[in-house]
Amino acid sequence: MNDLPAEQTWMILVDLLADLRKKDMEIPSGLNKDIQMAKTTLNFYKVDPTDPERIKEIKRINELLTSTQDTLLTIAGDLGDEYQDEWVEKLKKASLGEQVYKIPDKKPRFVVGAPSAFSMARLTFKEPILEERLHDIAEYHNVIIEFEEDNVIILYGSKENIQKSLKELSTFFNEQIQ
Repeated sequence: MNDLPAEQTWMILVDLLADLRKKDMEIPSGLNKDIQMAKTTLNFYKVDPTDPERIKEIKRINELLTSTQDTLLTIAGDLGDEYQDEWVEKLKKASLGEQVYKIPDKKPRFVVGAPSAFSMARLTFKEPILEERLHDIAEYHNVIIEFEEDNVIILYGSKENIQKSLKELSTFFNEQIQ
């Protein structure tokens, strides 16, 4: 299941978010957490889309994406109707099941194609890290943290914000050594 419309929508929203940041638009706090949660929940659902517990997550995915979409399109509107319409058109295509972006396989050995205007970093821990511990770091440093596996995370964001996040994440490595 590589071509879910929700995944396409997520990719478009990440790209829009990056573009708005490049244009120095103010992004509400909490939006990174919502977009990160949408991706995490999408990945959870994709593991077994026939599992009734996972099917329940579809509503949550849609709510997170819709909320994020509304916020970002409102901000995009501040840059003009033409700019906003460009993104609305991409989102329409995704909602019709068309592929707007190529979605990489779930477990690539090397992450290719971080969303445009974002840098990325991948960390592998010896032991799994609790997701809750990372949410504060993601929010504080304005990065998106995606779990590839329980002990592997990928960070997306500006180079400066990733560097700050990595400094804070280094304490997790020290905990695992002792």
